[in-house]
Amino acid sequence: MTLSELSLRNARRQAGDYLVYFVTMVMAVALMYAFNGLIFSRELLALCEQMEALPLTIAMASVVIVCIIGWLVQYTTGFMFARRSREFGTYVLIGIENNQVARLFFLENLAVGAVCLVLGILSGNLIYQALRAVILAMFGIRYHFSFSFSLKAVALTLFYFLLIYLLAQMKSRRRIRKMKIYDLIYFERKNEKEVISKSKNRRRIFTVSIVLGIVGTLFLMARNFWLGLIGAACVIVFLYGFFASFSSGVPAFFEKRPKKKYQKENLMVFRTLSAKLATMGVLMATISLLFTAVLASQGMGLIIKGILENRARQTSCFDLFIGIGEKGRDADDYREYIEKNIPLTTSHSYFVWQGENMQVMDYVEENADYYRNYDCDTVMKYSDYAILRKMLGYPEAFLNPGEYLIHCQPYLKDLLENYEETITVGGNTFRPGGVRAEDFNQYAWEGNGRGFLLIVPDEATQNLPVAHRIYAAMTKAPVSEAHAKGLEEINEHGEYDTLYIKTQIEKECAAATAAMVFPLCYLALILTMTAAAILTIQQLSEAGHYRSQFVLLRKLGMNRGRMEKILRRQFAIYYAMPAIPPLFISIPFILNMGENVEAGVMVGASHPAVILGVTLGMFFLVYLVYIAMAYSSMRRNVLPVE
Repeated sequence: MTLSELSLRNARRQAGDYLVYFVTMVMAVALMYAFNGLIFSRELLALCEQMEALPLTIAMASVVIVCIIGWLVQYTTGFMFARRSREFGTYVLIGIENNQVARLFFLENLAVGAVCLVLGILSGNLIYQALRAVILAMFGIRYHFSFSFSLKAVALTLFYFLLIYLLAQMKSRRRIRKMKIYDLIYFERKNEKEVISKSKNRRRIFTVSIVLGIVGTLFLMARNFWLGLIGAACVIVFLYGFFASFSSGVPAFFEKRPKKKYQKENLMVFRTLSAKLATMGVLMATISLLFTAVLASQGMGLIIKGILENRARQTSCFDLFIGIGEKGRDADDYREYIEKNIPLTTSHSYFVWQGENMQVMDYVEENADYYRNYDCDTVMKYSDYAILRKMLGYPEAFLNPGEYLIHCQPYLKDLLENYEETITVGGNTFRPGGVRAEDFNQYAWEGNGRGFLLIVPDEATQNLPVAHRIYAAMTKAPVSEAHAKGLEEINEHGEYDTLYIKTQIEKECAAATAAMVFPLCYLALILTMTAAAILTIQQLSEAGHYRSQFVLLRKLGMNRGRMEKILRRQFAIYYAMPAIPPLFISIPFILNMGENVEAGVMVGASHPAVILGVTLGMFFLVYLVYIAMAYSSMRRNVLPVE
């Protein structure tokens, strides 16, 4: 058998033995190609000026991803080398030169990598089409499938792949060339040494690491760059200190408590756990750090998405909305341009008035998270309110004699429904008549109030001072980018009025979401797959050891049900350990970041609790796929048949 034939045979065996790694690499290449396709897509970059930021943010995420996947390839290559070092030593022993063995291993991994690259690019085109469909839908454009490859995206993916793969393989090749027969044969026995051997040091480091973890998490929530930087450093020290002390402490705990060791199936679980923890402390800490980054980046991505979408929704009820704060000035310059260039279905010009006091505002400020824009309650005529509701397609809101209505943002609705005080406007007293909470441009400066608005009979506003003037319109067709620029030029030459154009807001929201949220989700997915793949490779590599243990237990009379229970416990402990510390860090971090956004934005599907649930759900969905793959393989291969 020639060296090339041996390489191909071993490559096929390698793909079977490390199927999880193979699948992960195919998916990683597919994602790289798909996001590289977004970078070079003229169609998508031409959708909006703000889309020009997309290539930069994806490139920044790709730098991190190349490093992470490079670590996966290097770790897996090193792991394969360790598992096959005795085989390589045997090759050298029978006369094959080190250079030839190194070339054999290099060609094997290169063959596996080439297959991953080809399959990844082919499947990556489908992922690219899915991303393209999502982005076009965000811009309100109909998607049409077009199966085509971007040569630039292929070239960039190939460059990343060669950078990742060749560096890892060259390191292994240099190692084999320098190693002697003895070193090759006994290399597999080398393990990570116990970091902390003395119990006093172990307890101290464990205590200090827990304190640093708490302090680091609190600093991360401080919303200060430098404190956040210090917090991140504390969290890193916490994770490595925690796993170094914990991995050394668990065996010591059981050694001092032999009764617990021999209860039920604890002995079997203990032996496996102590063996793994004693040799995987640093690895567990690194994977736990990756999981922390996954949850933080995924959570931040969803928070940013919620902020962008809710702000856009709250400021784009009308197709055109112009608020003019300067007293005595009207919207004639805007109206003239609009009448010449933009066909309308309906429009309305009206005033928002200053109330006589801050009665309702004081109540809201005392009982809710509220930021005031005005020095008094803002008021609108009922006739104007009725016209605006009709423009927006909302059901009619009736105002009975002697009553007032409140229109507010949804987060204030429950609070204001409990407000039963009368108000005085224009010398008249009015009692509560109901609360409405549809979107009504109440988030904007010089909008329909800030957070809430009092609706009163027309005659009550006759002697009230004007807060500001508003012009609102609905158009027959979406406002084009050229016409939007024309309106913005008028605004720039005027008094910098509040100008909201629905099409522009929606485009900016879609572009910002694509440029900021997509790379964060891309990064989170790659990190999850990488960490889970390394854990799974480590677990599946112990199949032979597990098999011999369970065969012995079967001979001693243990039934398959108890053996399955032992295997499940071992899996639960093994996969839970690196995931638990990130939960304690990321859960308060995500909730805090979501709750520190201005009031009324993070509501509904964007509520911090919902975002946390979605973040954890997405993470565990991917994680559980790897756990299920590993458990299914182990259960099939290591448990003896009844």
